[in-house]
Amino acid sequence: MAEDVPTGSDPFPNSISGVTNKASWKHRSPYKIQSDEEFGPVKWVGRCQCGQIEYKLNREKPLKSKYCHCRGCQVLHGAPFQWATIFHKPDITFTKGADGLAFYSSTEKSREYMNPTKVSCSFCHTPIMDEGRNVCLLFPAAIDYGSTEQEREKWIRAFEVECHIFYSCRAVEIPDRKPKWSGLDDRSELLDDSGNPKKT
Repeated sequence: MAEDVPTGSDPFPNSISGVTNKASWKHRSPYKIQSDEEFGPVKWVGRCQCGQIEYKLNREKPLKSKYCHCRGCQVLHGAPFQWATIFHKPDITFTKGADGLAFYSSTEKSREYMNPTKVSCSFCHTPIMDEGRNVCLLFPAAIDYGSTEQEREKWIRAFEVECHIFYSCRAVEIPDRKPKWSGLDDRSELLDDSGNPKKT
């Protein structure tokens, strides 16, 4: 929480605030700060674990929602798979902490901003999103689902997973009757729940 940060100290020890005013990425979606009128009605709010970073979404449902079982996602998230949802960049705007974002290019092994990039909170290191060239992958677990059972049900329906990708690299088997692709969806072989090629 923000109140745990000692008074007078920089809440972001690895802050990039010294360069953000000149950085071109800060002046375009999803980083560009927008007025409420410009952004439109807020459908969801997400935040990092420490609360220093906060963003909002103006789209009710993502373009797609999927579980990714690739080795990169397993290592980065420290979990058997990653739950990711796809949004257009203008669907997102940061309301707090944009100067405290940290970037990492897994292809270049660099912390300099470049596209595509992985975005996290530089204070608590919560993954915020993967910014691609045209879209962003957000993580529904960081999106607030409210305090009532009805609000939680709405969240579950909005971010329901449509398929699994890179299921050939799975650490666990998930018998959920969702399509399971050996690699990218619609561009690889369909597998059954046990990882065997699906009979057509």
